Amino acid sequence: MIVVIQCAARKAPTAGHLTLSDGTPVLFVADPELAPSTSGFHFSRPDDTSESSLTWREELLRYNRGGSDNPLGLLPAWRLYTHPTYERLAAKVGLERLYILSAGWGLISAKFLTPHYDITFSPSAEKYKRRIRRDRYHDSCMLPDGTTDPIVFFGGKDYLPLFCALTESYRGRRTIFYNSSRVPDSPGCTLRRFDTTTRTNWHYECANAFVQGQLQVPATQD
Repeated sequence: MIVVIQCAARKAPTAGHLTLSDGTPVLFVADPELAPSTSGFHFSRPDDTSESSLTWREELLRYNRGGSDNPLGLLPAWRLYTHPTYERLAAKVGLERLYILSAGWGLISAKFLTPHYDITFSPSAEKYKRRIRRDRYHDSCMLPDGTTDPIVFFGGKDYLPLFCALTESYRGRRTIFYNSSRVPDSPGCTLRRFDTTTRTNWHYECANAFVQGQLQVPATQD
């Protein structure tokens, strides 16, 4: 089984950055023009062009292909976010079967070296962090080719459209847990309601129930 969980706003304080040629750290946001004039950072979108002819996304993919060399100290995705649920899921299913749905980078492997970024789908976030539908993103999808293993997704309703879009052609079963009063529009997915009084970040509670063996996740198509 493959597990996908949405990203989180809180990043590890040791998280590294991609940098400009002069060493200035790059902080990726949804709208650099609205970003605060924070001294010491260069604000950019993931798909903006870097100092080379490549986009920052392409630069990051190239950086990850560099093998064990990690001079910028980027963290693998499962360690980038501070909430303990990411570590628990990694221990439960293993890094090969854990993926993060990132508002900045797409559907990335838990092992993918990921820089610090401030991009989210949350409507309550500051405007410069908030990704909206018309924004230009060439989201990655790192699911292995040819696999039909069942996928379970833990995330809020704001992240569902991206999950559905990036897994639209996936041939295995996709199970989504939801907590909203209205059943989400998720074509081709199996929907399971998770009952809880928690409203903010309820998906962590759901994911931890999965870790503890308290959730039944169907493995095959009906």
